[in-house]
Amino acid sequence: MRKSLIFKLLAIGLMTISIVSCSFLEFPGVYRLDIPQGNLVDPEKAEQVQIGMEPRQVRYLLGTPLVTDTFNQNRWDYFYSVQQYNKVNIEHHLSILFENGRVVKVNNRLKK
Repeated sequence: MRKSLIFKLLAIGLMTISIVSCSFLEFPGVYRLDIPQGNLVDPEKAEQVQIGMEPRQVRYLLGTPLVTDTFNQNRWDYFYSVQQYNKVNIEHHLSILFENGRVVKVNNRLKK
């Protein structure tokens, strides 16, 4: 009885260690998906946004913004990120500020 209990505990311990250790190994040939999140904004279209444009024109070019600020309706944020396995993460953040129904400022940041 005591030997079987020790054997079971030892087996459970070895299985736990082997499962945990496999998560640290990188197997060759295993494909990992890139994880894109947010609004994919074409850089050429982002450059077409000009000061003085109306919100409907911006929405036509870029689509609906990802983040709508409830406290500031005059700011639209377009954010896109790609998390690549074993590579550099890419983040693209485009902020558009409106005043009196017209674009007054465009912040375009790309981070690799």
